[in-house]
Amino acid sequence: MDERFSALEAWLRRQPGLPPFSLVPASGDASFRRYFRVVGENSSSIAMDAPPPNEDCRPFVRMSGILRGLGLNAPEVRAADLDRGFLLLDDLGDRHYLDALDEGSVERLYGDALAALVVIQACGPRAGLPPYDRPLLLREMGLFSEWLLRGLLGLELTATEQALLDQVFTLLADSALEQPQVCVHRDYHSRNLLVTAAPSPGILDFQDALVGPLTYDLVSLLRDCYVAWPREQVRDWALGYRELALQSGVAPVLDEAQFLRWFDLMGVQRHLKASGIFARLQLRDGKSGYLADIPRTLGYVTALGPEYPELRGLVGVIEERVIPGLKRLGVRTETG
Repeated sequence: MDERFSALEAWLRRQPGLPPFSLVPASGDASFRRYFRVVGENSSSIAMDAPPPNEDCRPFVRMSGILRGLGLNAPEVRAADLDRGFLLLDDLGDRHYLDALDEGSVERLYGDALAALVVIQACGPRAGLPPYDRPLLLREMGLFSEWLLRGLLGLELTATEQALLDQVFTLLADSALEQPQVCVHRDYHSRNLLVTAAPSPGILDFQDALVGPLTYDLVSLLRDCYVAWPREQVRDWALGYRELALQSGVAPVLDEAQFLRWFDLMGVQRHLKASGIFARLQLRDGKSGYLADIPRTLGYVTALGPEYPELRGLVGVIEERVIPGLKRLGVRTETG
């Protein structure tokens, strides 16, 4: 029982029409937000605690209305105290894609997710959202160096290694910025998608939406940090989405090789960022459960080394410095 929990509970009890309830933790989060299930005798809803100044509920409320207006299944905001960071939301359930995905369900579930994604990209807002610009792309990749290399592993790169990383970071930012710019959910993956009744999926964690690269959300879904699929299957799904994007007018006419290059390099940018965030969650927030996801996340990067000579300097740092460092910390690095 902490002070914010007590304040949230008192706020909920003042909401008109909300029956007697109990509060049960609903899920953790990689941010400062917390979620509770508001359980009544015959009803259930979700309460979000997003403490200012660390979190701002306003982008969540705005994007919820936009996505619902597009016919997508985002939770409706029933009540809000934006100054204190409290929201009362629809409960879309607790069956995450991560728990439901297997070889028998993946085609159907990813089909639903990709159909929703093309709606976001074709019809989602561009005006009023921050840009996924070069400084942000580079700052995100800097998390890899700051939190994983130096912070978690205590590594200092040689001048040559640092120059190689700088070249790769520039390459990845250039590739992202040359893509068609669309509405980007920014965390479109198996922990933020729910299996629901139609329309499925239920979409969560969209408050950080930006205007950015066409392939960002696609690679978040198909090269998920939490679940991996055979590389050729992922390529087939990506090219199938290219057809959807062409048909919907999201992407101009472009050949498969260019699209896959964008997709691959976008994945490297995202996976560098994610691995840095996983290290930060351990060091800053005491959340150690994400360390086990770093080898899978960086495995996507090293798998591209034979195909992309320009990534070999980065791949060398990962294979020769990062993986041994993770092993010394006791992190299991086998991902097969």
